[in-house]
Amino acid sequence: MASISMAASLSSVTNLKLHCCPNYNRFSTVSMRVSASIDGAAISTQGIKLTEGLGNLPKVVLTSPHGSEAEVYLFGGCVTSWRIPNGKDLLFVRPDAVFNGQKPISGGIPHCFPQFGPGKIQQHGFARNMNWSVVDSESIEGKPVLTLELKDTPYSRAMWDYSFQALYKIILDSNSLSTELTVTNTDKKAFSFSTALHTYFRGLINGVAVTGLKGCKTLSKELDPKNPQEGTEERDVVIFPGFVDCVYLDAPNELLLENGLGDIIFVKNTNWSDAVLWNPHLQMEASYKDFVCVENAKITEVQLQPEQSWTATQQLSVA
Repeated sequence: MASISMAASLSSVTNLKLHCCPNYNRFSTVSMRVSASIDGAAISTQGIKLTEGLGNLPKVVLTSPHGSEAEVYLFGGCVTSWRIPNGKDLLFVRPDAVFNGQKPISGGIPHCFPQFGPGKIQQHGFARNMNWSVVDSESIEGKPVLTLELKDTPYSRAMWDYSFQALYKIILDSNSLSTELTVTNTDKKAFSFSTALHTYFRGLINGVAVTGLKGCKTLSKELDPKNPQEGTEERDVVIFPGFVDCVYLDAPNELLLENGLGDIIFVKNTNWSDAVLWNPHLQMEASYKDFVCVENAKITEVQLQPEQSWTATQQLSVA
C-alpha cells in the first residue's frame, strides 16, 4: 500500500487554482483538503495520478496497463469517466453539470447517502456534495486501486447527527470498473441509512435495454412520484419509450445493459439488494436521449449498531 501526501502530489500541477467555498463546515478549502494527508510522500502508485479537473477541482486519474482509464473527483467522491481500451467512455456526465464544489456533479457515479431520494434531509443525502479524501492507493497485479474516505463534519451532523466513516474503494481493470463501499458506525448510538450508486451510462435511449429484472417487485414513480405504485416486473427486457423512474426490490445480483451504442455492459453487485432505472425523458429534453441510469441501491434502510459496518460491491464490465 502506498503512503500518500496529496499536498506533495499537487506539486506537478502547474498554477493550480484553489477553490474556496463559503461554508467551511460544508466544504473546506481545496488547499486544506489536499494538505490533509497520511504519512509519506506523494502518490507514487503506478497508474494513479492526482491532477486538476474542471472548475479547478482536484481529481484522480486511474490508468490500467491495458489502456482503460477512470476519472474520480474528490468532490462528491464521484467517478465521472470510465474509458475502456477502445477509447469509449461508458459513463455520461450531463451537459448541465457544474463543477463548482457546491452543487453535486450531475453524472458519472454519484453517491446517494445516507438517504436515497427525498426524505428528512436533502434529496439523496449529503455525500455527493462533500469533499472526500484519499486514504490509500495501491497496484494489485497491475490494476490501480484507489480508496477514498468520507467522515462526518459539522455540516453533515447538522442534518444527520451521527458519527460515521465511509470508505470507497475503486478498482480499474482492462474491461471492468469495480467499487466497494463500506459504511461504519463510529458513533455511540445506532443509526440507519439508505444508499445508492446513481450510475449514469452513456447510451442511445431508443436502443437501450435492461435484462434481468423480470419477477421483481416494483415501486414505480412514473404516475405519481410522491405515491409510488406497487407492481411486479413482467417483461424479460425493459426498454425506455418514455419517462422511467422505477425501483426494483430484491433485484438479482447481475443485470445486463445494452446501451444502444453497440456495447453490452454487465452490472454485478453484492449486498446492494435493490435496483433503480431512471430516464427523465422530456423533463431533460437536451440530454435524455443520450443516457440511462441503472443504479445499485439499498432502499430498505440498513441499521448499524456502534462499531458495526456494512459493505456492498459493484462491478461494471463489458463483454
